[in-house]
Amino acid sequence: MAKTNKEIKELTGAQGLYNFLFEACNILRGPVSQDNFKDYITPILYFKRISDVYDEETEAALEESNGDLEYASMPEQHRFVIPDGCHWADVRNRTENLGSAIVGAMRGIELANPDTLYGVLSMFSSQKWTDKKNLSDAKIRDLIEHLSIQKLGNKDYPADLMGDAYEILLKKFADDSKAKAGEFYTPRPVVSLLVRILDPKPGETVYDPACGSGGMLIEAVHHMNYDDLCCGSIFGQEKNVVNAAIAKMNLFLHGASDFNIMQGDTLRNPKILQGGELAKFDCVIANPPFSLDKWGSTEWSSDKYGRNIWGTPPDSCGDYAWIQHMIASMKPGTGRMAVVMPQGVLFRGHEESKIREKLIKSDRIEAVVTLGDKLFYGTGLSPCFLILRNVKPQDHSARILMVDATKILTQRRAQNVLTDEDVDKIYNLYADYKDVEDFSKVVTLKEIEGKDWNLSPNRYIQYHKEDIKPYAEVLAEFKKALEEVKIAEAEFVKLINS
Repeated sequence: MAKTNKEIKELTGAQGLYNFLFEACNILRGPVSQDNFKDYITPILYFKRISDVYDEETEAALEESNGDLEYASMPEQHRFVIPDGCHWADVRNRTENLGSAIVGAMRGIELANPDTLYGVLSMFSSQKWTDKKNLSDAKIRDLIEHLSIQKLGNKDYPADLMGDAYEILLKKFADDSKAKAGEFYTPRPVVSLLVRILDPKPGETVYDPACGSGGMLIEAVHHMNYDDLCCGSIFGQEKNVVNAAIAKMNLFLHGASDFNIMQGDTLRNPKILQGGELAKFDCVIANPPFSLDKWGSTEWSSDKYGRNIWGTPPDSCGDYAWIQHMIASMKPGTGRMAVVMPQGVLFRGHEESKIREKLIKSDRIEAVVTLGDKLFYGTGLSPCFLILRNVKPQDHSARILMVDATKILTQRRAQNVLTDEDVDKIYNLYADYKDVEDFSKVVTLKEIEGKDWNLSPNRYIQYHKEDIKPYAEVLAEFKKALEEVKIAEAEFVKLINS
């Protein structure tokens, strides 16, 4: 039974989700510090979303069966089971001990779905939902009623709802812990662009060794139109326990019924293996933690999986460890990869320059693209991404496409964005693979050697230069303009005095 007169609404894009979440955080403000907002909003948002997806499936089954309630409640019609008393509506109808009801419902759903959700929801129930000094029933009631005004099913928000929510919470309220660790949520347009470039096909395998909340893997499944051949072809590993749980939940709610997400430190202990060796994939994609400190260089120097292909990066910066791990994870023939990195990987010296030189000489790099600033939440860094292939097209051999996309963005007051048009422009620069003044240049490996193996696009691209007018001509134009202003001003004074 509904307990509010507010009309059930549907989310209307990023701004609608932002407003929705911001108000939810305002409800918690006071007893809960803003650094902890995401620890409360994330689990209850999942609980609501699970219930809405279940209801969505029920409605579809009722329509298919002409209203047969028994048919609509059969397990075959649902991705997961919601036991009696564990639906969002059940908790909403409670009048007291709402925190205990939420925790109990999430645990009940977990236990009823041991193959898919066990160990996932419990990651989020550790907060003190049951401590009424910390969060009263009245506060939880307000939060429940607020969340009840939005539908969170796949039809209402078909994209990565939880990834988008995480991005918003990180941007507005998260603490500095992620920024200090070099971890930044990848904006959806960047994810879409990378997947579009890699172009995974149904039946091909996709792997993200730093999968976070699973956004890149979800986009890959979406790119393949949720084809049945995606089943069993999606792989990821994530160090953070909660993020690994989020990734599993995200993929499951997006219809990926068979995937492999492992929790653990990829650089120290890769867990996606085959026959005791690193598994190989058609598409490898990631936005690893930028310039990770104390990432495990000692173990890497004698890595049993042979990932130190061209050397061991410094312990203060793991960027080239991630790159080499991803290269070692590509299939010999079809293997291709896209990796987001700080621009420092393009030019930093010492040990990294030696690794970069060997990487360039291997002729796997197909394109280097630098992106503009203020696109990634939580960092002022201007990132780049690299596209690599084990087998490049013949006309790309011994060449690398350099793309300067730093000016291809749409400015916003607080955060710049990539619009669909911006994404298309960057993609077309990659797809056309040719010289375009101000934006792109195809360079040979010999040219790169001549610049000490520097991969910064702005070292190669031809930029348009404005003709510089002689001083006398500029001065004459200024004097003419000044006279015109004086004449106009005199005319204006005459007009208002007449």
